[in-house]
Amino acid sequence: MESLRRLTGGASRETWRFEADGNDFVLQRVRPGRPDGLGCEPAVLSSAFAAGVPVPEVVVDGSLSTELELPFMIVRAVEGETIARKILRDEEFAHARTILADQLGTAAAKLHSIDHSHISGLASNDQLTMYRKVLDDLGEPHPVFEIAFRWLESNRPTSGTVALVHGDYRLGNVMVNADGLTAILDWELAHVGDPMEDLAWLCVRAWRFGGAFPVAGMGTYQQLFSAYERASGVQPDPDVVRWWEILGTLKWGIMCIAQANTHLSGVARSHELAAIGRRVCENEYDILTMLREVLV
Repeated sequence: MESLRRLTGGASRETWRFEADGNDFVLQRVRPGRPDGLGCEPAVLSSAFAAGVPVPEVVVDGSLSTELELPFMIVRAVEGETIARKILRDEEFAHARTILADQLGTAAAKLHSIDHSHISGLASNDQLTMYRKVLDDLGEPHPVFEIAFRWLESNRPTSGTVALVHGDYRLGNVMVNADGLTAILDWELAHVGDPMEDLAWLCVRAWRFGGAFPVAGMGTYQQLFSAYERASGVQPDPDVVRWWEILGTLKWGIMCIAQANTHLSGVARSHELAAIGRRVCENEYDILTMLREVLV
């Protein structure tokens, strides 16, 4: 092993990069105090890699190992940029910005085609119910969120389609080089659910990072949907995607409240958490804007 160095970032994992036998690898080890370990992430990554989804290849699954004291996995290193601001603005990624929506649609289609029946431990929760409880437990009144909950409950999609879902499919969790998408990262939230959840989360305005277009700030709905249909044979229903986009905006708004509460309660004093709490109103505005569009 050579050139071992610790990488920054990652709230739940220690991340290290190193060389061995002329190849580059990344090791992720669970931080102390994380009883959930790696969950089923190594199995999900391996299945995604086998299906042709652009993900790092798992070379060591240490999720049940005690060799490094805590669960770990080693993957082949992938090169690219993950910082959304750079991807959206730097000249190096000018070409990538023109094709990334198509690539993300194609990758999502491959992901959703995976037979997940052999992957144990995948959650399958009703997210509307789950986030209803989270908001109730936080104990803060937010009338706009209450309106959103009522509309979402009254307009639930009835497709019944379920698939392996990434759960955090967005700019910031993808790696990009000058030619476009090189890897999809951060699979901790993978679960079984409606595949349109992934397409919609990609379009939530918070994950456009100031970009002018709805898909990751740089592509159109039509680009995303057409690429998905070409790769899967399934034509996304814009109304279903919009339902999930509204739910995604609601989810992120509630997450912002929860992160601010972590700071305010003294559990973890952090300027970053406090600043995220100030973004609740952005999500309220986005929800009102989207509901106005669907109700007209």
